[in-house]
Amino acid sequence: MTVWVYLATMVAGGLASMARYGVTLFFGRYKNMQWGVFVVNVIGSAIGGAVVGMTATGQINPELRLVILGGVAGGLTTFSTWSVETLQLIKDRRWRTALVSVSLNLFVGLAAATSAYLIVTA
Repeated sequence: MTVWVYLATMVAGGLASMARYGVTLFFGRYKNMQWGVFVVNVIGSAIGGAVVGMTATGQINPELRLVILGGVAGGLTTFSTWSVETLQLIKDRRWRTALVSVSLNLFVGLAAATSAYLIVTA
């Protein structure tokens, strides 16, 4: 790996983090659930599935995989915020919303990653 790959990964991660913040602000008006976190996690999962599939079929090289998967998808998605917001829902006794959030993030995220992988490897 060259220094350029590391720099590109850091820049991609920083830009993706800024995009995540923007999406979270946009969806922040919907207080019934953490929709912003859900959206970025699903998009990041789809990106991850596509990149892994593209690497497996030789469509992209491992260095580009690092930039996109580690930088873009890693900067865009957020496990920590999702965990803290879910904990806050539980603390506020919003059990159903917490369960829906956990279920949607896991199942839709896995479906997005699987679908993207299957599409690029078909």
